[in-house]
Amino acid sequence: MRNAQKYLTKLSATALFIGLAGCGGGSNGSTTFTDETVVDPALPVSDWQLVWSDDFDGAAIDNAKWNLAIDCSGGGNQEKQCYTDSADNAFLADGNLNIVALPAPEDAVKPYTSAKLDSKMKADFTYGRFEVRAKLPSGQGSWPAVWMLPTDDVYGGWPHSGEIDIVEAVNLKTSDADGNIESYVHGTLHYGKSYPDNDQSGKAYLLPADANPADDFHTYAVEWQEGEIRWYVDGYLYQTQLKSALKFNSKGTASLKHKGWYTHNFDTITGELATSWDNAPYDQDFHMILNLAVGGDWPENVNNGGVDASAFAAGQTMQIDFVRVYECISDPETGKGCDTVRTDYKVEADEEHPSGALILGKAPAPPLPPVAGPATPLVLFADAVNEQWPLWDCCGGTIPTVVTDDAAHGEVARFEVVNGEFGGTVLGFSGRDTGASFNASSMIQDGTLEFDLKVTALPAVADTAWMLKVESNGGLDAGGAAAEVALSTSDEGHSPQLDNWLHFTFQLSDLDAAGLDLSAIDVMMLFPAWGNGQGAVFLVDNVIFSQPGAGAGPSVDLFSDAVNPQWVPWDCCGGTTPTVVTDDAEHGAVTEFVIVNGEFGGTVVGYAGRDALGATNAVAFDASSIIASGILEFDLKLMSLAAVADTDWILKVESNGGADAGGTFSEFSLSNNDEGHLIPVVDTWQHYTFKLSDLDAAGLDLSAIDVVMIFPAWGNGEGAVFRVDNVRIGQPAVVTPSVVLFDNAINPQWVPWDCCGGTTPVVVTDDASHGEVTEFVIVNGEFGGTVVGYAARDTLGATDAQTFDASSIIAGGKLEFDLKLISPAAVADTDWILKLESDGGADAGGTFSEFSLSNNDEGHVIPVVDTWQHYTFKLSDLDAAGLDISAIDMVMIFPAWGNGEGAIFRVDNVTISAN
Repeated sequence: MRNAQKYLTKLSATALFIGLAGCGGGSNGSTTFTDETVVDPALPVSDWQLVWSDDFDGAAIDNAKWNLAIDCSGGGNQEKQCYTDSADNAFLADGNLNIVALPAPEDAVKPYTSAKLDSKMKADFTYGRFEVRAKLPSGQGSWPAVWMLPTDDVYGGWPHSGEIDIVEAVNLKTSDADGNIESYVHGTLHYGKSYPDNDQSGKAYLLPADANPADDFHTYAVEWQEGEIRWYVDGYLYQTQLKSALKFNSKGTASLKHKGWYTHNFDTITGELATSWDNAPYDQDFHMILNLAVGGDWPENVNNGGVDASAFAAGQTMQIDFVRVYECISDPETGKGCDTVRTDYKVEADEEHPSGALILGKAPAPPLPPVAGPATPLVLFADAVNEQWPLWDCCGGTIPTVVTDDAAHGEVARFEVVNGEFGGTVLGFSGRDTGASFNASSMIQDGTLEFDLKVTALPAVADTAWMLKVESNGGLDAGGAAAEVALSTSDEGHSPQLDNWLHFTFQLSDLDAAGLDLSAIDVMMLFPAWGNGQGAVFLVDNVIFSQPGAGAGPSVDLFSDAVNPQWVPWDCCGGTTPTVVTDDAEHGAVTEFVIVNGEFGGTVVGYAGRDALGATNAVAFDASSIIASGILEFDLKLMSLAAVADTDWILKVESNGGADAGGTFSEFSLSNNDEGHLIPVVDTWQHYTFKLSDLDAAGLDLSAIDVVMIFPAWGNGEGAVFRVDNVRIGQPAVVTPSVVLFDNAINPQWVPWDCCGGTTPVVVTDDASHGEVTEFVIVNGEFGGTVVGYAARDTLGATDAQTFDASSIIAGGKLEFDLKLISPAAVADTDWILKLESDGGADAGGTFSEFSLSNNDEGHVIPVVDTWQHYTFKLSDLDAAGLDISAIDMVMIFPAWGNGEGAIFRVDNVTISAN
């Protein structure tokens, strides 16, 4: 019932209802038109036990059960009534409680009187089924409600401790200009942050057969159990809401598994405001409230607007036949076990589930871990589209493009404003669909958002304000955050000009103060003020989040496809001359080193940045400004083993001429790399990363690095031949993770595998298009079946296996492969299955997802003999089905268990990637 929301001035019912419903607007714009033929409602179970009731059969209101309010405050909603304890406003007659709203005397505080009953300290409950049979009043300005509030504000004042609205309605039976009759009832939850940042979620419902709640009695109910609340009208479950649920990946990072309700209150330990994603606030005693309000923010701003005095001239009456409370005797402590449910009550409504009853809440996503050290700058656009942040038009229906402007700017983003069906549009750059949120939290002190903008056609309202809006965590509608400011408030203080490029700078600290959560930025928008921009055309370039000293910072490529003359390949003591040779298509030109133990009994090889060692105009590299987050990285491939095949391999980095010249050095086993490789593998490229902070801690002066060495342990390397590429010192590159399980050759970290049939999958040659492919043969094993696929577990034959972390590409990522059936299974029309596992699968405490292969994005049914078909599956679907995508280590493709005997099929191009 309590509203306390900001509302627009009077609008038509049709326009305003899109955003407002429930108690002052909490229905998420969702309505249900009941079709009883598409569901099979279950009968209530038998173990609800009546524990409290009032059938209103006495001569007077029972003061042992109800308190009568005396209150003229307007309920926080600017309502027009005073609540009284007068028998004119609340009385019993004919077995009903009558709550009557009447005109007040002319000199009264408010223009109407009414009644409000509550059961506080007389009937307070945690969990149960709460029923009321009522006939609701009608008329513009009427606002009847049956609702619940916490008896003790354990989590703080409203809405921190919650509110449950069992049923509300406004302006029933009013008719708008188009003849639409108001007939909705609403069920809503209120929770979250303090007003005006409070949240609510709920649903509006229409009774069957065009019935109006003001014409007859109907039974309204909620079933409230631990973590779940369900709403009913006449026994039909029309809405379900659940507590929020978090999930944690293998790295301990939390994300929302289900977006439900939440609490936001002071932590009892730290004393700081904190968000909780659990049963709270709906885990405490609540009491019931029955009232009839007149006017207020909600009813006065929908339908015909205001209060129709003629509708109340003779009084409007809310009649209540009974109020009953039931306890679930199977588990009173949680309220679970007595659920009255039906088909689709826990799924959202969509085309596949038109009767879905689940409503999502407004819980914010957990904050991302803070960035360590300066954040790397994020370029949304500079001469080309950042594929993770595509150009975007929210509502106008245009497709922004890239065009060429003047010589100074080159390629720029072009936006055109065409006001859409909602009366306006906003345009900009969105990372939401690709899952590319940006954590700028470490930039808050001195970070900026900057861009260049040029208007080439003025908007319809030529002098309208231009706006910058930045959103995070899905924006306000998804429980996230946003900051909106005028472009004229930039550090430069100017507004866009026709045919003139201008630079704009905004401090991230100002956007933070304006409400933006800097830890998960996912949309950046530029636009003329909403509704005024029609016809505007503008260009944008050089859009970047950065801070002084942040970003890529200093970097140096010691070798990448060619010799850097300031960092030459070098052999200290073996007498060889390292050479540049051509390797595979991916690496191209690489450095090849041959270990020949010299006169000192060994040798070291690598890259020297000293003129005395053959470099030209060498300058020692200063990495001191990137100590916190900088790295040394390279690729390495062993061609021939060392004389001591299992010898350790070493990374040694020197500065200022090394120890012999009074400088410093750090030396590590190559196995201390961040990737976890042990020793180099013959004929296999491996990427190695080392943190500069570790080199610094081991004694290296990072301000003057001049030699990087990679070699088998001194004296043990004779005969080793190895290749090195992409040797770099700098900030980590922004890399979109991907993995190739099979493409023309076996990936030794992802080996073809048969779980139970005893076969050994083989690599065979197929057609010219596919070349080498994996061939699987299904032989049902001792357990009655088998599954086959690709395994990234050392115990199953993989070498140096690494689980694949796809958590950063969940939004747009996909698993895809090509499949060709050679011979059908014994059960020719059997279903085919895709199954993925992580962290060792369920048997090892990990997780999995399993789908019919027919759920592919391409729409294939089952594999076809002698025909290659491409299959794609979204990572978001795998995640939603329970897979922890941060540690994928198994991909299986097979005919349904036990039905596949004799099937032979081939697979190629198996990848997990962002695009």
